[in-house]
Amino acid sequence: MWDNARFLCIVLVVLGHAIQRLTYDSDIARALYLLIYAFHMPAFALISGYFSKAEPPSRKQMVRVLTDIVLPYVIFEGLWTLTKWLVEGTADPNLTQPSWTLWFLLALAIFRLVLPYLALLRWPLLWTVLVSIGAGYVPNVDSTFSLSRTLGFLPFFTLGWWLATHGILDRMRALRRPAAWQIISSIAVFAVAGWAAWFFVDVWEAIDLQRWLFYESSYADLAGTQWWAGGVRLLLMVIALTLSAALFFLVPRGQHRWTHLGQYTMYVYLLHSFVLYPLRESGLLRGLEPTWLWLPLVILLAIAIAFALASWPVRRLFRPVIEPRPRWLFADPGLLGKETRRNDPTGSRRPKDDPNPWTGSMTRVRPDQ
Repeated sequence: MWDNARFLCIVLVVLGHAIQRLTYDSDIARALYLLIYAFHMPAFALISGYFSKAEPPSRKQMVRVLTDIVLPYVIFEGLWTLTKWLVEGTADPNLTQPSWTLWFLLALAIFRLVLPYLALLRWPLLWTVLVSIGAGYVPNVDSTFSLSRTLGFLPFFTLGWWLATHGILDRMRALRRPAAWQIISSIAVFAVAGWAAWFFVDVWEAIDLQRWLFYESSYADLAGTQWWAGGVRLLLMVIALTLSAALFFLVPRGQHRWTHLGQYTMYVYLLHSFVLYPLRESGLLRGLEPTWLWLPLVILLAIAIAFALASWPVRRLFRPVIEPRPRWLFADPGLLGKETRRNDPTGSRRPKDDPNPWTGSMTRVRPDQ
């Protein structure tokens, strides 16, 4: 179930970025964009948290943070700097300001760092919600090192960890095949959310809802100094959780031909922006009419990109930059081990019975999950 959910989430990530240019000319595309951004990254953060544990890291696990998160971040920041210099003629190398999708790598690293401390607290979920809401009131909590988004999405990551730690989903039997009423209710949730996104699209544009959903800007930039701005974020968090739960009920259970692709979400996440960059910057995705024809085609394109970037040839070609193993970097190269099967930093690939808490690994779920 979880690999299926991960792949659906990464398809939504690609789709959201693919249709962004269409939102300038189409209300339907804008409504779909807002619907996707209302929950897809919260869902991704929740899944990552579910496969994380809060025990203090061992030396090998600390090395994994460097090789699976920090090094790919540095490598891809360098690639983006080179790309912008070649295409735009200017570049501003700055590791403190993540390029496009790279903010989530920094967020994952910070999530891993703070989780053992959060686990020491009573009511960790409450504290992270207060931190997320409160961060918006502080103007200097900005995109530097992706801090604003990291604090904004921290409750979702913490919730995922909390659910796994207390076995909530197992006790609720939420991982089993959903009942008919749960499927119908989930479809109804998305239908209502989709209708609201489309019917009130002018309202959402007027209040700049898109920026609210990014969890990046301070309230001062979004709503002036209104005291109630934190309540808006809290409402958006509730909506995100509701849509995420609906998605998880609709996720197919069992093994399918594409299930294993959910183990390679990091390849899709890091590479898809380079595929979409020329399409977005060239203007090819602007002014596409009629929408009823082009929007489905762009959706199919996004799905095809996700499948292609998770394929074996792409993984083999780009593994050195996405899963680097620089033995020369460490005083004890043996810390890297000799395994051929790596753990994804989101917990996507977790060897059987691997108790690695720092990289988010855990025993593989049962086939019926």
